Amino acid sequence: MSLSDSLQDLRIKEAAGHRQRDGVSVHEVHSCVQDCLRVARSSAEQLDPLRGVQQLFESGDAHLLFSECCANEGANIKNVYLEIVSSLTQFAALPVCEADSGDLPASSYEDIPEKASAVCAALLALDRRLGAGNDVPCCHGPSTPSGPLARALAPRLFVFAATHLHNQPWTSETSRTAASSLLTAVVQGSGFTSSSQLLCGNTVDEHTGILSAVLEILKPELTKENWKRNQATKHIFAWTLTQVGRPWLAEFLDRVFPPSLLISDDYRTDNKVLGVLCLRHILLNVPAADLRQYNRAQVLYHALFNHLYVAEAELIEAVLPCLLDLLSVLEKPPVGTRVPRKPNHYDQVLRLILTHMEMEHKLALRRVYVRNVALFIDRMGITAVRHLKRLESVILGYLEVSDAPLEQTRLSILEVLKKTIQHAWPRLECRMTVLVRALLRLLVDVSEDCTSAPPAVREELLSRATHCLQLLDYCSQGKLKVLLREVDGSCVDGTVLECLKKVTDAS
Repeated sequence: MSLSDSLQDLRIKEAAGHRQRDGVSVHEVHSCVQDCLRVARSSAEQLDPLRGVQQLFESGDAHLLFSECCANEGANIKNVYLEIVSSLTQFAALPVCEADSGDLPASSYEDIPEKASAVCAALLALDRRLGAGNDVPCCHGPSTPSGPLARALAPRLFVFAATHLHNQPWTSETSRTAASSLLTAVVQGSGFTSSSQLLCGNTVDEHTGILSAVLEILKPELTKENWKRNQATKHIFAWTLTQVGRPWLAEFLDRVFPPSLLISDDYRTDNKVLGVLCLRHILLNVPAADLRQYNRAQVLYHALFNHLYVAEAELIEAVLPCLLDLLSVLEKPPVGTRVPRKPNHYDQVLRLILTHMEMEHKLALRRVYVRNVALFIDRMGITAVRHLKRLESVILGYLEVSDAPLEQTRLSILEVLKKTIQHAWPRLECRMTVLVRALLRLLVDVSEDCTSAPPAVREELLSRATHCLQLLDYCSQGKLKVLLREVDGSCVDGTVLECLKKVTDAS
């Protein structure tokens, strides 16, 4: 029996009286859908059953479709619809990847967007019939709400929508729009206002969210052996994770921490970055006490620290902020200023970063390193004096190399110098000579080169270099002013003299 025959049979029996016990049961419709999907061959034939299913959910009688009386008496409606949803979503499932890379050629996904759009339309019709406020007629008593069935189907619908929600090789603009409409309907049909609220629920104690069920669906796919077989799995997990914040995420820490570590431990840079972003979200949304429990923070520290040996700018840019957040969990702030501060994880990380910076020649990596060093120095405070020798070497080297036209590296290294002076000023007077010489050389270079950088960038470079000179003068208790007043004005550009005048005139 084809699906069209089943639908026609259903309409005839509805016209004769849908409360008859010989009406078409949900089991029969489910069986018919399964048969049609199984025997479909060409692409055109495959979409016909889905259009029929959509029509059935849109116009079929709610009593025959969703009630547990008459033809459906004794049937477990929830389980049957879970099987129907599973069959429909499997119809548009991504092909399995057996390669270690976890990637398939784009041609493997050619028919997925069209299938996904059709499945979304059918599931959207179903979810709208089960939406909040809809009731199911019953022969033996008052109508029953359809909300419980909608909530039971919500996790599977959410996972399918998340699969096709974003720009990926297996999606198109049409399929993404359809997935977005489906997700919106699932959220509203469950009585919530956002996907985050759908996952978390209204309060922590009520457990009305579907996050636990979603993670249970993803669990078999997030094992070491399976997570690369479906290219969408890691993206579904990462996006779902980022929708959950405090205080809900702490309850699911044991279920989201291992997959995040697994993804970050891959050999591919894009997977490492995705895993690190997941781990940082966990760091920012789980209490420090929970992270320190069972040595989780130490495990995470070693995983992130090892990433610093990979010379990929994209990865380092993700790892360094994550490490900075983690170090605030591992290291407690000092009790008092007179208490000796022993070397800790901050020193270990900064030492390795400065080592890499000294030898790095790639501009992209230099920009990433220098942007984050200022944050480390700001967090370490006076203890940065342990690294002054290497910091001085890095600052001098980075000031010499132009990064035109935007000069991001030079601007950032001047910020590093400013932070270093502010926190380690008692130890900088003896290093003032080499630092002042480097800053003056920078002022001359910038004032003479009027073509490589835009005027706004040149002004910012001059301003930051001048400010560093003012700070160094303060550290030396005014000794720098005396030296700068002796500069021969005929030997330098007027722009440089103007900068020096700001230093000598400063109170």
